[in-house]
Amino acid sequence: MAAKILVVEDNDDNRALVVKVLSRQGHQLMEAVSGEQALELAEADPPDLILMDLDLSGMSGLDATRRLKGHPRLSRVPVVALTAYAMVGDREKALEAGCDGYLAKPVDVRRLPDQVLAYLEGRGA
Repeated sequence: MAAKILVVEDNDDNRALVVKVLSRQGHQLMEAVSGEQALELAEADPPDLILMDLDLSGMSGLDATRRLKGHPRLSRVPVVALTAYAMVGDREKALEAGCDGYLAKPVDVRRLPDQVLAYLEGRGA
């Protein structure tokens, strides 16, 4: 199942890795380096799934997710937190902000395609 996926990540290496892995699966990838850019891209061309880093400069990934989920055309787009935050309560904060799932960094490149497919199919990872 090829899909349009927005990867929101301000670290070039992390973003490039996710894009490389998912593009090999036939997905169309859009890339944003900030929460503001993610909102602009998603509004202009709604994706099927958003992978959202939570620790972004400027608007945080949590704030961007809240805004995406409050947008009438984007509220049903699954947003999955993709983050190095792994402290107690971080997952809950992401889910409270509207994230539909949570994947911890570093990314397991072997599992990522199946995890993404699960979210695209509405099963979670």
